Amino acid sequence: MSAIKQSQFIEKHQQQWDDFEKWLDYQELSRSQKRSKKKPVEAPKEIDLPKTYRQICHHYSLANSRMYSPVLSKRLNHLVTRGHQKLYGAHTHFWHHIIVFFAVGFPTLIRKEWRLVAIASALFYIPFFAIIIAIQIQPDLVYSIMDGAQVRSIEVMYDPDSLTHKIGREREADSDLYMFGFYIKNNTGIGFENFAGGILFGLGTLFYMIFNGLYIGAAAGHLTHLEFIDTFWGFVLGHGSFELTAIVLSGVAGLKLTAALIKPGRKSRIRALIDNGKIAVQIMYGAATMFIIAAFIEAFWSSMVMPVMIKYIVAAILWSLVLAYFLFLGRQVRHAT
Repeated sequence: MSAIKQSQFIEKHQQQWDDFEKWLDYQELSRSQKRSKKKPVEAPKEIDLPKTYRQICHHYSLANSRMYSPVLSKRLNHLVTRGHQKLYGAHTHFWHHIIVFFAVGFPTLIRKEWRLVAIASALFYIPFFAIIIAIQIQPDLVYSIMDGAQVRSIEVMYDPDSLTHKIGREREADSDLYMFGFYIKNNTGIGFENFAGGILFGLGTLFYMIFNGLYIGAAAGHLTHLEFIDTFWGFVLGHGSFELTAIVLSGVAGLKLTAALIKPGRKSRIRALIDNGKIAVQIMYGAATMFIIAAFIEAFWSSMVMPVMIKYIVAAILWSLVLAYFLFLGRQVRHAT
């Protein structure tokens, strides 16, 4: 059914794309001919650049939201990029590409890879919630995941009676800017392990996703058992919307590499790895950005002293925004075919 819709979509708009491409080619050729003083070639059909550019942007968005073939999306993306460069100038091309990626490409790509998202989510969140629940029943289980020094460290960091340091930080970590850099280094390190582990036929990604779920869950379970509820959950829930989602997405990138090695289809493993690697790198661009946002929130917001209810409300808003971003951004009302 989608193939039929795609063929109808192409048939309806093919001429406009061809005319736009010829016009862009002519504009570039005319400039080079003027520099070389050659006789210009005959001009193609004149177009309304702003109007045509907006229409093709809409076509590109539709092609992504309907998950048409990568070849079609690539061609439309190329036309959109060339049209924007002609309309607004070359100096804005880089930022336009970034905006298009995060406004359309990234959320659409994650929806397209929903099966891998589901697998990565299960690998992380099942151990995460399982160990939290298990520690409420058997508190000593935390020591099977963390050693005594680590357990004592997190107790001190989130102790509601501590007045010697900011909640959620080591005693010597007084600078928000220092912690911002530390969180970026720590978060991106976790993400890279999940991603790079995919090259080991998924064993690395599998290990790191489960381990991170257990480790983070053990800390959460232990602190919950100690009833450090507001100091711990009030601190982590806000930036967790970006950080935990980025952990899952870096696992998706790793699983994308794994898929190329385990199930390359008609391609060679090298070819499949190259093709899937391009997609995985795009996912990691987005995940890395989310890690940086999480680090910023954690350094400059999470440790602020304020009524915990405000933090819970902000956390709920941030989680809703992240979910809405991946569920809805980049979609278009399907009123055109």
